Amino acid sequence: MTTVASIVKARAASRAQAENQEVNARTRIFLKAVVGILLVIGLGATISASSVVAASEGRNFAHYGARQMVFALVGVVVMAVAARVDYSWYRRLAGPILAVSLAGLVATLAVGVVRGGARRWIDLGFLEFQPSEVAKFGVVVALAAVFARKEASGLIHQPGHFVVPVVAILGPVALLVMAQPDLGTTLVIATGALGVVIASRARPSHVLGLLTLGAILAALASVVAGYRIDRVRAWLDPAADASGISYHLNQSLAALGSGGALGVGIGESRFRWSYLPNAHTDFIFSIIGEELGLAGTMFVVGLFAAFTVLGIVVARRAPDRFGALLAAGITSWLSLQAFVNIGGVTGLLPITGMTLPFVSYGGSSLLVVMGATGILLNIAGRGAPNS
Repeated sequence: MTTVASIVKARAASRAQAENQEVNARTRIFLKAVVGILLVIGLGATISASSVVAASEGRNFAHYGARQMVFALVGVVVMAVAARVDYSWYRRLAGPILAVSLAGLVATLAVGVVRGGARRWIDLGFLEFQPSEVAKFGVVVALAAVFARKEASGLIHQPGHFVVPVVAILGPVALLVMAQPDLGTTLVIATGALGVVIASRARPSHVLGLLTLGAILAALASVVAGYRIDRVRAWLDPAADASGISYHLNQSLAALGSGGALGVGIGESRFRWSYLPNAHTDFIFSIIGEELGLAGTMFVVGLFAAFTVLGIVVARRAPDRFGALLAAGITSWLSLQAFVNIGGVTGLLPITGMTLPFVSYGGSSLLVVMGATGILLNIAGRGAPNS
């Protein structure tokens, strides 16, 4: 009888393991598919949106598109490698990763390239690298490592053990990024931390208090500088100064509106002809809307929604708390960055100058988000139900 029961139990465990592996495999396939489609859409939109800029600079019309294709290919390799590296290694390296992030931000302020009044890039010759992209991951992995340890010891429920790590990790990074100045990136870094905080087992009252404080600080930061106040004014009343502070938003809305339901056609954008600034970076979603119409933009929004859902699934099925917190932070960072970009160019939010993950032109941004996706894939491959 005992033997029969043991056999039945072993077979049930075997079936459960097989089903678990199947769920993990499907999650990984869907995640790869979503990212792959976003990459293809981004390459097409970049080639179209950047052609006029490249020609105006005396370059081949496909200059930026070709560079982005190289970045995408390297990014795929980075994602594949990250997907094979056991994510638990990042727990051991969380401190050094955060330290490198801080060093990069300090170096940016010291020797960074100034463009548009902001010092955000370090010129490496073959690439203008943006250390704040690495800082997004640095904050997430450091906070996930600390909170996983606090949860294991039961200290996460004490206010000091909850608040101090957030301030100690996020605070210096936020101050250095704000000094560039770059409020948009600061907010995105904060959303990555937010994902870890919400996914943690801290007391809801503590989480709510921290979120309230963060919202107040974000509101204050948005009005302490004149150009940020102008962006808020443009958002509240786009028609007030259509050729001045509201120019970017009005041109973005015009490009989206001209696309109609199905768009004017791939490569047929009119607003890329210097009517829409930063068409291949911050406002690439507007070009997609013009060329592919409402159908195209809703498809892109749907892809990011699918990415968010898949990221949540990965976090919920992670085999340990560090994996769950890390997946939650990465998902929050990339999903909310997409929301901030799309919200800005459609007038739902003030414009922040934020790129669209996987889609906008930019080497350092693409490589980092592809690496982060690889980590999600690694966690997804090790997931277990009800973990």
